[in-house]
Amino acid sequence: MFSRLVFGLGLLSATALVHPALAADARTLQIIVSKDRQSLAVYDGTEVVATSKVSTGKDGHTTPSGIFSVLEKQKYHESNLYSAAPMPFMQRLTWSGIALHESNSVPRYPASHGCVRMPGAFAKMLYGMTEPGIPVIISDGEVAPQPIDHPTLFHPEAPAPMLLLSDVELRPSMPDSPGTPVQVAMNDTAAMPMPAAPPLAAREPQPPSEPISMLITRRTLRETIIDIQTLLNRLGFSAGDPDGLLGPSTVQAIKTFKTLRPAEFAGDRSLVSDALLREVYAAAGKGEPPNSVIMVRRAFKPIFEAPVTIADPGLALGTHFFTLHAVDETAGTADWLGITLENNLARETMKRLGITNQESSIVTGRPIARSLTRITIPEETRRRIDALIAPGSTLTISDTGLGRETGEGTDFITITRG
Repeated sequence: MFSRLVFGLGLLSATALVHPALAADARTLQIIVSKDRQSLAVYDGTEVVATSKVSTGKDGHTTPSGIFSVLEKQKYHESNLYSAAPMPFMQRLTWSGIALHESNSVPRYPASHGCVRMPGAFAKMLYGMTEPGIPVIISDGEVAPQPIDHPTLFHPEAPAPMLLLSDVELRPSMPDSPGTPVQVAMNDTAAMPMPAAPPLAAREPQPPSEPISMLITRRTLRETIIDIQTLLNRLGFSAGDPDGLLGPSTVQAIKTFKTLRPAEFAGDRSLVSDALLREVYAAAGKGEPPNSVIMVRRAFKPIFEAPVTIADPGLALGTHFFTLHAVDETAGTADWLGITLENNLARETMKRLGITNQESSIVTGRPIARSLTRITIPEETRRRIDALIAPGSTLTISDTGLGRETGEGTDFITITRG
């Protein structure tokens, strides 16, 4: 949280305050860097509140494009990679060495070793505006967040309306002696059930909760094995802890399960296969297995993950990023903003993911809406997330899953171009 900022007039000529009314909450801000324009814009919702020229990575040290967040802040930092080069007002984006920072050399063309250089006055100003977790989008071309309303996106559950018993007749009773509690008797209302008292959260204002970050992506072998382990344990096979690893207990449980169903696995030479997943789901009464997963983190730490389903899995989803700008608990509404990033998948990646058709990733609202419509989230998972969202929460949709930069002490980092 930060107080409302007032800016002086002594900024560099390439740095500008565009809109005087800044947000009082750092959680609703996001930073967008355009490598084509060598510029940085700070957005509060759809409004640009500050801009600056920047200098990104030169040939051989290209700044990666993708979805990041501020992981760490230091007013003075020295590079661990390049001869202790000074990096004042450093805001780290990856643990591998990419950051926003002040520099005396910002020529407005790619000149850095991978970081995003900013003029001194702006770097200091931006440092005062942000908090760890604020989203940073680095795009090859210029993009801007746009409002999007779609039923797949999450929103708070509106409190149930209270019923007023306007037709109930009350019979007052006078106390027999002083100090005796007054009792009030009502006519029989058996045919009219009393509403439960609203939960405390619906009656008293609560402090704003911390935002969450979410990723919807295609399942990997790890998620498949976790599902198989969990369901085999429920079916009475000792598959060990659901850790996504093919340990001895898991391997033996799978083999035992298959020996009891020789017809279903005739010709199936793989230990873990689509046929195995389908048969385990069917035996557990779970229907068709999901092909995707939603992962949830808060304050850079995993909270939970749950299966979801993507329709037409052979069609690429694309890479889309959503931020929750505002929430109305009373109305049960949420104001989401969306961005589509270009992410052309390599042929090998498409083959690995089972993608046969890669849609154009032109930045418009239509690819976002089409991708959202293809995603089905179980109601139990949706209710759980609806209760967690807060302004500043983010959602990434990507075909490529957890990148190597996503790990301990990060939100979900998606690299669209390295």
